Amino acid sequence: MFELNLTEEELKKRTDKTYLLTKTMISSDNESYKNLADGDKEALLHLLKAGKILEDVYLRQDNEKNKAFKKFLEDETSKGNERARLSLILFNAQKGMSAIDRESNMVYLAKGETSSDGKGFYPSDLTKEEFHSILIKMLKADKIDDVKNILTQRSMVVRDGEYLKGIDYTEFFKDEFTKAADELELAAKTSTNNDFNEYLILQAKALRDNDPMLDAYADKKWAELQEDAVLEFTISREQYADMLTGTVIENEELKQLLDENEIEPLAKDSIGIRIGIINKEGTENLLKIKKYIPLLAGYMPFKDEYEQNITEGDDKQTMVDVDLAALYGDEGAYRGGITVAQNLPNNDKLSLTIGGGRRNVYHRQIREIKDKEKLQKRLDATLDKDLHKYFDAEASHKFTIGHENVHSLGPKNGTEALGKYKNIIEENKADMGSMAFLDILVKEGMYTEEEKKQIIVTFCAGNFMKSEPPISQAHRVRSVMQTKYFLDHGAVSVDNEGRIHVDIEKVVPTAAKMLEEIIRIQIDRDFNKAEAYINKNFVWTDEMERVAKNLRTTDLELNGRVEYPLADELLK
Repeated sequence: MFELNLTEEELKKRTDKTYLLTKTMISSDNESYKNLADGDKEALLHLLKAGKILEDVYLRQDNEKNKAFKKFLEDETSKGNERARLSLILFNAQKGMSAIDRESNMVYLAKGETSSDGKGFYPSDLTKEEFHSILIKMLKADKIDDVKNILTQRSMVVRDGEYLKGIDYTEFFKDEFTKAADELELAAKTSTNNDFNEYLILQAKALRDNDPMLDAYADKKWAELQEDAVLEFTISREQYADMLTGTVIENEELKQLLDENEIEPLAKDSIGIRIGIINKEGTENLLKIKKYIPLLAGYMPFKDEYEQNITEGDDKQTMVDVDLAALYGDEGAYRGGITVAQNLPNNDKLSLTIGGGRRNVYHRQIREIKDKEKLQKRLDATLDKDLHKYFDAEASHKFTIGHENVHSLGPKNGTEALGKYKNIIEENKADMGSMAFLDILVKEGMYTEEEKKQIIVTFCAGNFMKSEPPISQAHRVRSVMQTKYFLDHGAVSVDNEGRIHVDIEKVVPTAAKMLEEIIRIQIDRDFNKAEAYINKNFVWTDEMERVAKNLRTTDLELNGRVEYPLADELLK
């Protein structure tokens, strides 16, 4: 059925520890786990079972052939096929038969197979042009509700004669969702936290029934979990993978028909699962910034022109630091990088319309840097020696805290109008807000001047990458845009040897200027303005390439993976 694509030599290289970055989640020796009550330990096992079940949902969303290809690899591995064994390592790492690596190369594990903009959400042979044509035909045939079902974030789309049909994911994945719901209900019977148990029951019901409001109730409860929280279980639903849905606004005839019928296209949700244990000390440190978030809302550009999730005097932001047991599905897919924290639910989710707040979850094991010698080699090759004293791994975490909280600020509605650029601009906003507000947080006593310098230098150095990313990678694209902007405004420079220099005094005002431009675009809801903004700033410059060459010399990693010692032990 399948033919392996990579040579044994290439596979051995990519799976060697020099080229395969490994992030290890907690083991049974972890203090957070050892200190759990017996009921919470039993609940954790059921949560892990639910996560494993839901990972199959993600694999199908990513590519309709993923599960068949995985079985092929497992069968061939059992027969002693070494290429299949090595391919399976990469498949489990990137969670799919095709994915981008850390140098922006597409890795195809099966010969002749590709990845479409619609991923597994849409028929693999559906082109953008045909997609638009079919939707226009359906709207003119008065199939309004059918088009709504296609353009919702919670459906899988199949061909239906000359048309398309959207099937709600509770129906498309009924077997997987039902089994996962069973495990959540079992976890709720033994977990020691009543609020968490209430959330699990709500989430189980949302998995069973085709009712978007059930997701809203579960999301709202999840976002309230703070006091006495013990376990973490998240079904994240984010929209970075689907690059097809957002293109509908690029077709003028189709956009007009959608507007006339009041249909807002929403990119598809990829299912991710996070399971872990709340780290009390880490969470207490996170909460120090909470009192400043409503204050920062008052400093957002053009704040009187829009509604934002958190306003002055408001307090709807919870946050936890988590010792991770497992990341399944979209959460654990190592594709160029992996998430270190999240602020959910996103603006497209219904829970925000019923008074729900948002919740930040930080990934302790993902942000850890264990190889200090390798880090020093990177700094020696890429950063002005006088700035080494300011580079600090903890400063990166402090920047991320700012980034995640700024997601709760700015325009609450309307960014869907920016189509395929929505996510890039939103990530750009969060980064620039985190930098632009540093002087305010120093004044308020959150950070010292020294910490501010550490955050600035660590952020600016971290923005440089090993290679130019494709437009589909929102997080990496925004890093290029920011670096270009900082280079253009003299906040950052690169010498002929490829070493980064930072004018610390220029960084905050430059970030504030870029933040204003971003917010203006989000307010105006103009796709063409968004495209022009990105085209202007998403430019891979000679300076970036000089740094990239040094990075490629000191950082040989091509792929990454996540290992789960505790989860694997418990699920045996």
